[in-house]
Amino acid sequence: MKLILSVALALSLSATAFTSLTTSAVAETVAASGTFTGASEHITTGVVQVIKQDDGSALVVLGDDFSLDGAPDPRVGFGKDGAFVAATDLGKLENLNGKQVYKVPASVNVDDFNEVYIWCLKFGVPLGVAALQ
Repeated sequence: MKLILSVALALSLSATAFTSLTTSAVAETVAASGTFTGASEHITTGVVQVIKQDDGSALVVLGDDFSLDGAPDPRVGFGKDGAFVAATDLGKLENLNGKQVYKVPASVNVDDFNEVYIWCLKFGVPLGVAALQ
């Protein structure tokens, strides 16, 4: 009977509550941060943080103040010394404004990079770059 009640309770949790329960147990450390500047005649602003979690995973968090003026096919990824690294593509930019979180694949070592890019895949140009400190 207890098992049935536990399963029923687990199934009744909303996705948000479940995510909060599962992610709150993971400790996080800000490994690096920076502020976007626009590129290729685009306006890109706001703070970005690279977060390392105790489980070995990493996240890229665009701050509440993030903003991009618009472009076709904007992506989020890493770069080093002024060059975007296509293999670090974290996915399509979800919104032109506001806080966003992108999971870094285990195959990408965030310590190997010193920039976060907003990259236009269609035209192969940077839309914004944040040097990481």
